[in-house]
Amino acid sequence: MLYVLWFIIAFSIVSAGYGYAGLRILTPAHLPSPWNWIAWVLLALFLVLPVAAMSVEFNRLEFHWKKQLEWGAYVSLGFFSMVITLLVIRDVAWLIVIGAQKLIALVSAMMQGAPGAGNAADPHRREVLVQWMNLGLIAVSGGLTAYGIYEARRRPAIVEITVPITDLPGSLQGFRIVQITDIHAGLTVTRPFVETVVEMANAQMGDIVAFTGDLVDGTVDQLREHVAPMKNLQGRCGRYFITGNHEYYSGALPWVEEAKKLGFDVLLNEHRVIRQGGGTIILAGVTDASAGGFIPEHRSDPHKAIAGAPAADVKILLAHQPKSLYEGSKAGFDLQISGHTHGGQFFPWNLLATIGQPYIKGLHKFADTWIYVSKGTGYWGPPVRLAARSEITVITLVRDPGTSAPL
Repeated sequence: MLYVLWFIIAFSIVSAGYGYAGLRILTPAHLPSPWNWIAWVLLALFLVLPVAAMSVEFNRLEFHWKKQLEWGAYVSLGFFSMVITLLVIRDVAWLIVIGAQKLIALVSAMMQGAPGAGNAADPHRREVLVQWMNLGLIAVSGGLTAYGIYEARRRPAIVEITVPITDLPGSLQGFRIVQITDIHAGLTVTRPFVETVVEMANAQMGDIVAFTGDLVDGTVDQLREHVAPMKNLQGRCGRYFITGNHEYYSGALPWVEEAKKLGFDVLLNEHRVIRQGGGTIILAGVTDASAGGFIPEHRSDPHKAIAGAPAADVKILLAHQPKSLYEGSKAGFDLQISGHTHGGQFFPWNLLATIGQPYIKGLHKFADTWIYVSKGTGYWGPPVRLAARSEITVITLVRDPGTSAPL
């Protein structure tokens, strides 16, 4: 029921956006019949494409041109997102300019003590101007979409982060955590991209590898071969996996079992103890914040995840969604590592990413807890990224220089 409600709301918003684009671009174009009808039908088709692609995925359908449908659907969705966004920006700016002009004319007329006649704008000239602006807007949207596809499909960046930990012992100085998250295999992300991610992650020589959710968009049977390279990941002290919301959309229980077959230690509201020299790390992992709505016994619980843990020098929480921070901080974690937001991926989708989340990217301090939010290693939906390049993150623990723990 929740999924259906979400779908209805999302489709209504997207439909309004596409309708707005048609009114502001197709109507002023004054295309002769039947071209005007053809243009509106094509616009409706582009609206339906993403819905068709989502329905195909939701119903687990397979056919030989499925990938072409998904690429067409999500590229067009990215392009029209750009078009609608630029239209809204232009029209709001236009309203402000026109309003300012009218206000200036009114004030001027009042100061002169006579009604202002004003100069009527030439309707034909304005119509031509709108048409040229629309063409330019479409061209810019096409260029941004093309560049966004390049950014999304290129190799992820390696992002190096250092986290200062109070009283970190010398044996844990420089401990390296390689974070991978939000690959979203399936749809337009396939095995070659996963192979590249594994190769790049292994080159970082991590002490542990932490996968923080959203590995897939599809079933185990559909995607087993695409994620198979993940079994080659290397972490000196282990490889750890937590669930994201998309695991629950795709069948969390089968994917938990598949993750184990890939060599991951799956943390479902539980922890592991990692010892190195005289230092101890508690590494805990929680299920996704939405998990309880799918599987009641998977309800996310940072307190349960650390229950019974021994004393440790560092307590780290792997949590897919940043908003787990609120309870994670209360549970006494020193560091939370998250994904989910994709760093916003591209405007205006980044506005949606902020809903309910304390942060959408980067390293932050909340009370006594550090949190790092990755921009994601893959992408979801439109294969587009702008100002939010995908990443593989290397998080290095260092001693806080303000403390005096022995090295």
